[in-house]
Amino acid sequence: MRFQTFLLATISLAVGIHAYWLEDITHQGVAPFAGSGYSVFRNVKDFGAKGDGVTDDTAAITAALNTPNNRCLQGCASTTTKPAVVYFPSGTYLISSSLVPPYFTQLVGDPNNRPVLKASANFAGFGLIDGNPYYTSNLNWVSTNVFYRQMRNFVIDTTGIAPATAATGIHWPTSQATSLINIEFNMPTDASTVHVGLFIESGSGGFMSDLTFNGGATGASMGNQQYTMRNLVFNNCQTAINQIWNWGWTYINLQINNCQKGIDITAGGSDALAVGSITVIDSTFKDTPVGITTAFQSGSQPATAASIILENLNLNNVPVAVQGPSGTMLEGGSTTIAAWGQGHQYTPTGPDSLQGTITANNRPASLLGANGNYYSRSKPQYENLAASDIVSARSSGAKGDASTDDTAALQSAINSAASGNKVLFLDHGIYKVTSTLSIPAGSKIVGEGYPIIVASGATFGDMNNPKPLLQVGANSGDAGQVEFSDFVVGTQGPAPGATLIEWNLASSAGTPSGMWDVHARVGGFQGSQFTVAECLKQPGSGTINSNCIGAYMLMHITTSATNLYMENTWLWTADHDIEDSTNTQITVYSGRGLLIESTVGNFWLLGTAVEHNHLYNYQLAGTKNIFASMLQTETPYYQPMPNAIEPFPVVTALQDPDFSSACNGVSGNCANAWGLRIVDSSDVFIYGAGHYSFFNNYSTDCSTVDAGENCQSRIVSIEGSSSNINVYALNTIGSLSMLDHDGTSIAKWQDNVNVFPANVVLYRTG
Repeated sequence: MRFQTFLLATISLAVGIHAYWLEDITHQGVAPFAGSGYSVFRNVKDFGAKGDGVTDDTAAITAALNTPNNRCLQGCASTTTKPAVVYFPSGTYLISSSLVPPYFTQLVGDPNNRPVLKASANFAGFGLIDGNPYYTSNLNWVSTNVFYRQMRNFVIDTTGIAPATAATGIHWPTSQATSLINIEFNMPTDASTVHVGLFIESGSGGFMSDLTFNGGATGASMGNQQYTMRNLVFNNCQTAINQIWNWGWTYINLQINNCQKGIDITAGGSDALAVGSITVIDSTFKDTPVGITTAFQSGSQPATAASIILENLNLNNVPVAVQGPSGTMLEGGSTTIAAWGQGHQYTPTGPDSLQGTITANNRPASLLGANGNYYSRSKPQYENLAASDIVSARSSGAKGDASTDDTAALQSAINSAASGNKVLFLDHGIYKVTSTLSIPAGSKIVGEGYPIIVASGATFGDMNNPKPLLQVGANSGDAGQVEFSDFVVGTQGPAPGATLIEWNLASSAGTPSGMWDVHARVGGFQGSQFTVAECLKQPGSGTINSNCIGAYMLMHITTSATNLYMENTWLWTADHDIEDSTNTQITVYSGRGLLIESTVGNFWLLGTAVEHNHLYNYQLAGTKNIFASMLQTETPYYQPMPNAIEPFPVVTALQDPDFSSACNGVSGNCANAWGLRIVDSSDVFIYGAGHYSFFNNYSTDCSTVDAGENCQSRIVSIEGSSSNINVYALNTIGSLSMLDHDGTSIAKWQDNVNVFPANVVLYRTG
């Protein structure tokens, strides 16, 4: 053997040993309703992609994305039946036109050596990745209905395109349960460049993290209802972030280096401001002349638009921190801004106009990381493990075919993986479970393309005797750590006694448990038995179809649980049928959303959303030490027919709201679900929240300013002995009262009009 050949073989062997386990394991995920022979996992090299930086790989990658029959592209509203995980081994993939991922697609690169998607000099298209194409004058998918897609571990390179030629790295108008993670955007640094790394013009997000933007005219140009974005780095961009519009946006650990402008929120101008609010915390701006530029000034419209919260913002050679139309609004330099705000405040009464220094939140040490910022942790991808460290659910006997009872097989796989210190790989499928699955300490469960575990049968049929689908720790306060990522829980058929996740585990302060990209979906998909065929909406009728009661509670964090980090978690009771060609609305009932009643506290909720639950979406009861960024809720579309009084009886042990008594003397639609209810809790720190009520029994006539924002009477409540409740950038839609304290309205929408929601930039109980 020649030396060169021997060396190449040795290197190849070494690379093979350290290849990402996802590339090496046997793939056997099933899509029960996609037809025989359908493959969920596809490696682009199996479709002919070379990744050599020379060959045009566009056609091969497109084939990997679209096989068979273009899956769900032009003319397809949405579907869960044809999922795909498209894997890119390391390499440089030259592309000459946009790659368009169909609905319900994940793009995954090797995290150990991220693949490069490089545009050719003659590239044509709107984004190297076009996540929602314009086949016509409209986006292909309604952006607020684009769910369950993900892209991670890539380098996006537009440097092959002439700097003065328009180019976009990723076009990504999407909504909940979507993410971009661990992606680097490389663009020209020439003064003539017009390149944009990330472009978003609409949607209802969302979460992104660990993105780096190098060069370009604009690193990220974005408009969306709301987002949490964490660990974004901008180097040598002309403008780091151009905020086109929003309702609310939270940036955590933003790093802007050597840009001309940091964040531009001037869109719309002073007479028609388009940006609702931004919240920037635990961030650093360096060598940038202007940190934030705004069009807000005295008399601007809407009155509370362009609201700003800054907390723990480190400036290094940033002469102007905030610049308005008339000049410097907040001086910069080389300093740390402890806290500063602009907008309307209630501390606790108001509204009072705010533009200036505020007292920073007094953060509990138990919520902080080693650097004094709020604790955070990026999604583990277990990139240092080998294929032998992975246990497959299907290899362990589970079928995932939506009909076989997989309870015993899944429990065996969970136990085997945990006891062997291995990761359980939940191959794609719909796993029917007929009794509680016990999740022991030490478990690590990773899904393939959002598989779903569904509770089904008599065990989950009694709302007077509820049972958990997943029970994390056998008893509240059991010690240990668990990690979940990339899967969904739900129900199949009536399950009025199903609590989808019961979290009992008490993790140590140094090693919190975590949930990343883990979602609940009750109804609205094939295999759920809650679709248009079974649960079509009935406007004008308050009759409750017992066959459409889908869950008792979506998630319950019990009294002695502690130290759980949740990131990009969407707990959704479906408002429409994802499989239907027009996304027709359905009526499915879930009693409660997320209940945290831990007396120990210490929970982090980053980019979470809870929607369409009957009594409440979020309830914090008797708890403490909560950090949350950009909470998002929607009231059930069917309410007030029926209202929140039936069919779920009040359970005093859970501190349920009792609308029968609490609504006495309250006008309007009082007995509607709370977006957020805080009872007897303390040390709560909310950095952005959007609580929305768009419908009155499926009519949106109630949710506009002209209509009087009267879909419901109240939407956020603070009650009892609650103290040190801190809310930045509270947004509400469709509620007469934005926030109530012990039954008394504190803030009303008409006093705080913003771009579409009403906004209070700062609320504190004192």
